[in-house]
Amino acid sequence: MAYVSSWPGGWFCANFSARLAMRALFNIGNSRPQPTRDAVQAEVPELRGADLSAVYYGQRMGGDFYDFLRVSPKRVLFGLLDVAGRQEENRGIISAAQQSFRTLGAELFAKEDINEAEAMIEVCLQLNRTILETAGGVHSCPAFAGCYDENLGTVCYFNAGHTPGLVRDKTGVAELPATGLPLGLFSHSTCDASTVALEPGAVLMLVSRGIVEAKCGGEEYGLESVKAGLQRSSAVGAKEFCLSILDQIQQFMCTPPTHNDVTTLALARNSPVDPSSGAVARA
Repeated sequence: MAYVSSWPGGWFCANFSARLAMRALFNIGNSRPQPTRDAVQAEVPELRGADLSAVYYGQRMGGDFYDFLRVSPKRVLFGLLDVAGRQEENRGIISAAQQSFRTLGAELFAKEDINEAEAMIEVCLQLNRTILETAGGVHSCPAFAGCYDENLGTVCYFNAGHTPGLVRDKTGVAELPATGLPLGLFSHSTCDASTVALEPGAVLMLVSRGIVEAKCGGEEYGLESVKAGLQRSSAVGAKEFCLSILDQIQQFMCTPPTHNDVTTLALARNSPVDPSSGAVARA
């Protein structure tokens, strides 16, 4: 586990390749992390030609949680969920959702010849049922989950009412909008799955609601500011992209963001190398 003391009085928890993937409840200033009860800890899979990272700031308050899981020799499943309510109230739902995500993901994506879109939709529908059953009724949970194919450089994903995913490549920054309603609202909800191709050097960025809704003097940071920050970032690698977004939030708020869970997740493909100069091209 790596701590990055980037803001006065606070700690970053940075998770990246060969590091622990699921951690929650980090007390600011404590020397040892306090894991959420029943949370599964796993190493973030190492990817061929890309890397994954998730970074959150400070102590967990709400229901942000993320996970990574290698489901086949060429596929890695990842997700960022925002379970409504305070952390102490929703940990049972988080645990059940994670177990469902891992069990069904490993089952559906293990085979070589599968329809990824159908599999992602089934994951979405099962997560919805799990949240409703565990909560005993309606319990909103926006979620973004994707399956990265290392051979093709594609991500098949669903966005269940979550903050839009952002893809930065040579053409700019594009949004991946919702493909369905938040999980945990309706027992017969439907959703769709889409696929996006990540060219070498491109990055897929997910941010939690706490980043978009960060405020300073009554002004909200907003998704457009996140997009602008991602576009101008000179970061290299998924972890650095995550940290750059959190740095920009702190600069905007002029204070550590303790208003809500603040989480970033990034998937970055390695940039191609210019054979004439040996320099790495920036997307």
